Amino acid sequence: MRTINLRPWREERNAFLQKRFYTQLIVTALLAASIVGASYYYLTVMLNRQQDRNAYLTSEISRLDVKLKEIQELKNKRERLLERLTAIQELQGTRPIIVRTFDELVEVMPDGIHYQSLNRSGQEMSINGLAVANEDVSSLMRTLNDSIWFGEPSLSKVATQNGLKSFNLRVPLERPNVEEAAQ
Repeated sequence: MRTINLRPWREERNAFLQKRFYTQLIVTALLAASIVGASYYYLTVMLNRQQDRNAYLTSEISRLDVKLKEIQELKNKRERLLERLTAIQELQGTRPIIVRTFDELVEVMPDGIHYQSLNRSGQEMSINGLAVANEDVSSLMRTLNDSIWFGEPSLSKVATQNGLKSFNLRVPLERPNVEEAAQ
């Protein structure tokens, strides 16, 4: 005989499917929440690491900026010292030339000439003096021109004062090379 199943199988099946659906929904929601949470945690950790790296790089950059400023200050100080050293060396190098120039002025001075003032500006010397005669001034100019320490003199004024000839003359200073100076 055939039996009739009077159990509410459709409602049980619907209840089972509904329970399975909600279970899957909850599991999926929990899985999605855990993925979002893990992603958030991972991104937060990565962001913190990057911020730490950025902070480290910023501190290193500022430390290097301080060192660069110190290096620049040292370079500037070195330049100033080199300029001073160069100036001192030039002074040391020209000191014998100045002495030799004055020695040469005495050697080329003919009798009858008296220097009143000697002024040097740059590479030119201005000589003011008194002479007994015009020939003495001419002789002085010739001997200055023949000297290796002086260029061609330029006479700017000759006037008679108390029977003496007052003269102003400009002479360019020259540096002879080593062989000329040794002779």
